Amino acid sequence: MNIDLTDTTSSQVNAALVKARRAAGFPAVGMVLTLVIVTDEGNHYDALRAANDASKEHPSRILVVIRRPGRSPRDRARARLDAEVRLGGETGTGETVLLRLHGELASHAHSVVLPLLLPDAPVVVWWPEDAPDNPAKDLLGTLAQRRITDAAASEDPVAALDRRAETYSPGDTDLAWTRVTPWRSVLAAALDQRHGTLTAAVVEGEEYNPSVDLLALWLAARLRIPVERARSAGPGITSVRMDTREGEISLNRADSPVAHLSVPGQPDRQVALHRRSTADLIAEELRRLDPDEAYHEALCHGLSKLDGGSQPPAGAPAAASPTATASPTATASTAASDASAPAGQASTTRPPAEESLRRLRPDQAPKPKPPTSAPVAPAASGQQRTDPEPSPEAVEERAAAAAKEADG
Repeated sequence: MNIDLTDTTSSQVNAALVKARRAAGFPAVGMVLTLVIVTDEGNHYDALRAANDASKEHPSRILVVIRRPGRSPRDRARARLDAEVRLGGETGTGETVLLRLHGELASHAHSVVLPLLLPDAPVVVWWPEDAPDNPAKDLLGTLAQRRITDAAASEDPVAALDRRAETYSPGDTDLAWTRVTPWRSVLAAALDQRHGTLTAAVVEGEEYNPSVDLLALWLAARLRIPVERARSAGPGITSVRMDTREGEISLNRADSPVAHLSVPGQPDRQVALHRRSTADLIAEELRRLDPDEAYHEALCHGLSKLDGGSQPPAGAPAAASPTATASPTATASTAASDASAPAGQASTTRPPAEESLRRLRPDQAPKPKPPTSAPVAPAASGQQRTDPEPSPEAVEERAAAAAKEADG
């Protein structure tokens, strides 16, 4: 059932939804969440089709926000809402509402969407393309517990990942990260088996593919080893190689749904590693609405740490670790300087407190206090105060003064 509403309001859209449910014969609301899709006229069909397929696993109310601000000044000054309510058919057990915001109303999409949200149900916002720089600060993003973007759909995927890392908030996720879930599962299962110490890894994939970068970041953050990001003709991720003392663990996938897994000491195996559709990716993201800590750790590990492990890039100053520990070389040199000092002479090594004071700026260094004379302690009660012994000249003067007093 389709109901078209022209120049309408949010309350009239809600009334049309109730009317459509009663006409279809299922007045009870059995949906588990509200999925808001922010897109345009050119991309809303593919996004809505993927959302409808995902709603078969997660019955939901789908609100498609299509902004049409207009080109002429007169069109931009007008504010009009056109809606289309769909129930049954391709929507399954859910509901679909297409909201076309014209003119000035395109800048106030949150005020149109807010009255249409399901009560006491989580909200998920998905930007198939042209995601905001900070999804958590977007007015529609503030309504959601989960915010889905796609760095692969941006003009510069690497810059998009950098922005996601800078503006990350709990609840943010990206479909580029969802695409590497099968790779992470196979690699984790391979590492759960018996293997030696990992020394390095190489992730190979096509250029400007954010999924390749995220998989390399995940390995670098979890394994604490140098990870190199290599480029290939693609498509997508083509191979992952990890060096161990016993040999190389490799997972290779060409342009086929089957990958070859090689582990030292075991026969080679073939594992299913097909490329999933957008509907499968959205369905996976709707299964969990809590913050994705693994995505946060991989995203914030830093693209600059790839191609050279965890070392900073050339020419950059080394950052001090907040929990740095003394190296054995430094400890041995300090002990050697203490042992070579003569007996009774303190070592010239400064304590940490003095070193921290020396690193302060001149305006932050503590000012030295003026020297003060030591106070003379008064004589204790019952003790006789001993004066210093007088000089011979003073003795003669005292004797002369005593003789004059006697003559007088």
